[in-house]
Amino acid sequence: MQKRQNIYEIALQVVENEANAVFGLKTLIDENFTEVVQKIIKNKGNLVFSGIGKSAIIAQKIAATMNSTGTASVFMHAADAIHGDLGIIRENDIVFVLSKSGETPEIKVLVPLIKLRGNTIVAIVGNRNSFLAQQSDYVLDVTVGDEAVPGNLAPTCSTTAELVMGDALAIAVMKCRGFSTEDFAKFHPGGALGKQLYLRVSDLYKRNERPEVGPDDSLTQVIIEMTQKRLGATAVVTDGRLVGIITDGDLRRMLMKHPDIERIKALEIMTPTPITIDAEALVVDALHKMRHNSITQLPVMEQNRYVGVIHLHDILKEGIF
Repeated sequence: MQKRQNIYEIALQVVENEANAVFGLKTLIDENFTEVVQKIIKNKGNLVFSGIGKSAIIAQKIAATMNSTGTASVFMHAADAIHGDLGIIRENDIVFVLSKSGETPEIKVLVPLIKLRGNTIVAIVGNRNSFLAQQSDYVLDVTVGDEAVPGNLAPTCSTTAELVMGDALAIAVMKCRGFSTEDFAKFHPGGALGKQLYLRVSDLYKRNERPEVGPDDSLTQVIIEMTQKRLGATAVVTDGRLVGIITDGDLRRMLMKHPDIERIKALEIMTPTPITIDAEALVVDALHKMRHNSITQLPVMEQNRYVGVIHLHDILKEGIF
């Protein structure tokens, strides 16, 4: 059984081996890469990613990354392709075939069939002299030395290199197309990440009541308003202008300082010129303001007019943390 120190050293060695494989890509990315990116941008069809074994798993991930960054892509397993799935490929599609050796039997059957259809083939391959490389229109070289596993028994460094090459391709295409955070949000509407990019304060504050008192309102009126609206705070408004905010914390601090509360007015306990958020601001910006100022509510403004309150709980319910 391995000692704890040996396990630690094994892990570090694996990380170092795979990092070296990735770093080696800097010398392998050439004009082929640039031409492939330009061809993708001009292409009117989809991208099809294919492979066998562990490379197939990487191909599936690259296709998913392409889709999420605005480039329509599909995955086609190389073994399934020669048993009927070849119909996935359409006339204008660009086909990416991933393989370390470029010599697997399935690849040798698949590539000539794709060439007969007239599709562009891009090899992401670890052997420039392989059948796959020689038969492809473009070669993205992901050659590595040894795998991280002793005896090269399983793909490790090679699949990492394939993955990073795919990521580089996706990001290059995304940036050349000017793909923005707003575009990204359109492809990720259901998750917390997408919500951070598109959900606005106006989408949430309208669900709440709008607590409001005047500067001369009594403490009793303040407590009733805060209790009825259930947001732990109320805005203080005069002549349509927001002049302050009163929170639960303000009430507690006031009770500790002023035992005689019958004559207390809202003006005396409010926090003047409160921190606010615009209705069209992103919810994530409201969350950042709350965290930075250690508060849980923000008055919402629309064209310099108080329109409501957004609470920390509103944001947390949307899965934004």
